[in-house]
Amino acid sequence: QVHIVESGGGLVQPGGSLRLSCAASGTIFSIYAMGWYRQAPGNQRELVAVITSGGNTRYGKSVKGRFTISRDNAKNTAYRQMNSLKPEDTAVDYCRTRVIHILGDPMCDDWGQGTKVTVSS
Repeated sequence: QVHIVESGGGLVQPGGSLRLSCAASGTIFSIYAMGWYRQAPGNQRELVAVITSGGNTRYGKSVKGRFTISRDNAKNTAYRQMNSLKPEDTAVDYCRTRVIHILGDPMCDDWGQGTKVTVSS
């Protein structure tokens, strides 16, 4: 059993900043990548950012230049710094881990429950 916990969401004014955290725990042999996705009402879920344990990153085109993703491998935690937030950033944000649970098993993806980000005056 793997537990994925997102935190740091909330209400922020346009132009403000938030920092989200994603922590993974449980039966984990190694984590290959951790990533952030978001889903606004009426929209499909979209990629925000992904970071591998080796430090390689990839950002969605809609957020590149405003958001930064980082990680702490020792804590199995990824961070997402969000600056210059816009009302269209309002969404439920989900963390996904690509993980090997037990040595010898294939990689699989585990999702967190989501954290709400609201950008409004």
